[in-house]
Parts: sequence; structure tokens; C-alpha cells
Amino acid sequence: MNRTLVIGDIHGGLRALHQIMERANVTLNDTLIFLGDYVDGWSQSPDVIDYLIKLNEHQNCIFIKGNHDELLLDWLQNKNENIDESMWFKHGGEATVIAYSKVSQSTINKHIAFLKSLENYYLDDQNRLFIHAGFTNMNGINYEYFPKLFYWDRTLWETALALNETIDKDSVYYPRRFLLYKEIFIGHTPVTKIGETIPIQKACIWNVDTGAAFKGPLTIMDVDSKEYWQSEPLPSLYPTEKGRN
Repeated sequence: MNRTLVIGDIHGGLRALHQIMERANVTLNDTLIFLGDYVDGWSQSPDVIDYLIKLNEHQNCIFIKGNHDELLLDWLQNKNENIDESMWFKHGGEATVIAYSKVSQSTINKHIAFLKSLENYYLDDQNRLFIHAGFTNMNGINYEYFPKLFYWDRTLWETALALNETIDKDSVYYPRRFLLYKEIFIGHTPVTKIGETIPIQKACIWNVDTGAAFKGPLTIMDVDSKEYWQSEPLPSLYPTEKGRN
């Protein structure tokens, strides 16, 4: 069976990634779509990227860019003018910097190449959009004036959360962004912020970030059946670490 599986924000939690791959019984026939934020949080950010590079050699993978992935790329290339270091450290960057102090330059070069190869989004042949954060242009991704919003925007999800479900799709008040794509799969803003730890659907949007950077599990979901599998909550896998808590 050829499944398409989407994976939420990993944030350096390689042990959780191993768990969901096993629990979902991922095979070489499956296509894996990773929604970004592979790093910053738990102590294994370089190991996660090593794993993904290796996985891509024999598995059909699509890797979306997250905001934390861009922060790491800037830091690895010494483009520190783009980084507020105290803010980055507070949001998981410190664990990443410590982990990279033990990584060889040749491996760092491979990681830079990987981070540069990440996609801003993926639109499949069923008009389903996979994107880290969102977009703001009412005509869609091809018209977005600020590409950074693909991995920084929070308005798409906040609008979905605030949407009055009684508004008809034909109404002039219905958000136009929700009419463009069959479904939109995002990460970026953990559903733990609304007290959830499973994938949540609002309007056409599925949020698959179940808070792995914090106290939640990591999630992998079948985009067709909506069946999902989860790791143990990350603090139980990294009991001596704080993650982004």
C-alpha cells in the first residue's frame, strides 16, 4: 500500500522520530512529507538531520522548511545579523549550538546543503498544500509577496481557530484563503496551546504540530485516512533535558 504520511515538528527529538516510524510501520512504499522545524529543542538536532539525509537515499521524502531550520542555516553560515541570539537560545537554539560543537566541519557542510534544499511548500496533485506555517496572500502561495511568511506566519491558523463555523463558504465573510486548497497541512504553532496533543482540523486546515518541542508527542499522520501514530511525550524520552519548556 502506498501511503502519504505527514510528520509534524521534530525539534531535535530523534528518539521520537524513531518511535513514530516504527509505530506507523513505515515502508519504502510510503511517501513522507516533513513539515519542518527539524531542530532546536532537544539535544539531537544534528542527529535528526543526519537521519533525514540518510532516509532520503532510499525513501521518497519531501522536506519543507521551518523557521528554526532557517535560523540554524544562518548560524551555520555565520550570518548572525539575522539572528537574535538570546531569543533563539530561549526557543531551543542553545541545545542546538551545544550539539553542533561536537560535529565535524564536513558533516556541517552536508547539513548546510540539506537546509538549503528545503522546500517552501509542497502542493500535491489533489490540490493539498503542505507548508510549515502558512501564507497571507488571499490569492494563495504563488502570489505571496514575503516568502518568509511560509515558515513564520501564524495568521492562517489563528484565523481558522477563530472562524465562526456557521459562516457559509459562499459568504463574503468566509476567509478566502480557506477556499483555495482542498486541505492545508501545517505545523509551526503547537496544538498544545489550545490544550490538545493530537492533530486538529479547523476549516480545511490540519495542524500536525502536537507539541514535541514542549511536553507533547511527535505525530505522523496518513493524509488520506487521517489515521495517526504518536511517540511518547518528549520529556519522557529526554528526562534530563528541558526541551523548549
